[in-house]
Amino acid sequence: MKIHTTLCAAVLSCCAFQADASVITLQTAYSTATAQTTAAGYKSTVEAALKTQAQTPKTGYGTKVLPAYDSVSNQALFGANSDIAWKATIDFGVTAAQAGNWTFRTGVDFDYGGALFLDGIALTSSGNNMYWGGNYNTASQYLQASLNLAAGNHTLTIYGLEHCCDGAEQAQFKIGSSGLYTSFAGTDGLNLKSSAVPEPATLASFGLGLALVAGIRRRRQQRG
Repeated sequence: MKIHTTLCAAVLSCCAFQADASVITLQTAYSTATAQTTAAGYKSTVEAALKTQAQTPKTGYGTKVLPAYDSVSNQALFGANSDIAWKATIDFGVTAAQAGNWTFRTGVDFDYGGALFLDGIALTSSGNNMYWGGNYNTASQYLQASLNLAAGNHTLTIYGLEHCCDGAEQAQFKIGSSGLYTSFAGTDGLNLKSSAVPEPATLASFGLGLALVAGIRRRRQQRG
């Protein structure tokens, strides 16, 4: 009983973690959808494509937790370079000292445009043929928004539709009006405290703990 209790406590403790930085997750799927007129349209279109991808996986698309949101492309990660529904989710934390005005920008390659959401609320969208080309000189070629953030956990979500041929993308943040832009990454220092978004290593430990508990139960039943 003591071993069982200890393992259960260890498994449960895996769910309460502190990430040292943002948690960045990219999900892509096949889609031939064209430009949408609203941010909600991009969200629903991409989510529908991802649902289909989950039910019937198509080669060339996938899901990956990224070490950094810099020079990211579907082709490099999964293989396909066209007809891409793109969803990037960035979970990050804001301390009391960091609360206040924040600016987000994301350099994209979305032939049919995209949208930017924070905590499920649309910040901006564009139906333009967007290709930032590695610089932020032309406002119509990237997504950007500024707002006041309270301390706590937040989620930035990027949706987009790319026809051909996808290029490197980037997502950055700036704190305050005079700060410098920083790419979201495993070294960005935006400490996330949450039990809802476990890290990959946490998930692996969680699964191992459950397997050990199940093994102990089976051995006890066999002895009985």
